[in-house]
Amino acid sequence: MKLCHFTDLFDLSSHDARNLLARAVALKAEDRAGHRTAILQGRTLGLLFEKPSLRTRVSFEAAIARLGGSAIFLRGKDVGLGVRESTADFARVISQYVDVLAVRTFSQRTIDELARHASVPIVNALSDTAHPCQAMADVLTIHEEFGRVEGLKVVFVGDGNNVARSLALATTLLGAKFVLASPRGYEFPGDFQLGFAERFLGVPLVFEHDPARAVDAADVVYTDVWASMGQEHEAEDRRRSFAPFQVDAALMKHAKPSAILLHCLPARRGEEVVSDVLDGPQSRVIPQAANRLHFQKALLCRLLGV
Repeated sequence: MKLCHFTDLFDLSSHDARNLLARAVALKAEDRAGHRTAILQGRTLGLLFEKPSLRTRVSFEAAIARLGGSAIFLRGKDVGLGVRESTADFARVISQYVDVLAVRTFSQRTIDELARHASVPIVNALSDTAHPCQAMADVLTIHEEFGRVEGLKVVFVGDGNNVARSLALATTLLGAKFVLASPRGYEFPGDFQLGFAERFLGVPLVFEHDPARAVDAADVVYTDVWASMGQEHEAEDRRRSFAPFQVDAALMKHAKPSAILLHCLPARRGEEVVSDVLDGPQSRVIPQAANRLHFQKALLCRLLGV
């Protein structure tokens, strides 16, 4: 069944998540074997970015290119989204030029409005509340490491940001136990907690305020920057609050010996994670970044019905 849009993992079923994961595994294996097929030849991916990016832009451009298609990059300020032209009009017009549109924006409302008015699939390439492409690449990385996601313990050490929210959804869809380790006051917002409870009846959303207890027997320890883009004014307060949550060798010792470290990058070395751990033998951050490309190939194929 063809997906209409990919805007939030709340809309994805466990069946869809498993199928996307399986397709990503297959496409990555073909890619590594040198068997690239131009199955999206003649298709065009639009990339609309209001926020700067390295991994998201390059991985999407590489993904469509390796499948035989092409990409057009648009900056939000250049097209005047919501300023010179209404978001609805933009969606209707851009749908005449591209086959799918990936959007990296400050507001989930922009994603949702584009999806309402576009006649082509809309992909959430990052918003203030969700980062579904990142989370699905993360579970691909976990699956590669352990051969499964189900039954594993995944701990996010940081605040309940967009990355953590999507990771909680992706891991729960695939049967893992998710734990958020954060200082008090930095847990998931109430609307996300309510939505999670309604989506996953009977599945607890676990919070811990002691990082050592949180990562006890963890299979995956995941961290992210303490202050995201747009939160620079909170940076100093966040440094003080999150200092005890730094991922270092001492904290990793509480996880399983086989545990891996994930980080969506870019990292602030010496803040949320120390270099010895980020560059150490348990780190999988580079394969994790690479998997953005492979998941997004699978996603583009699914959205375009190929």
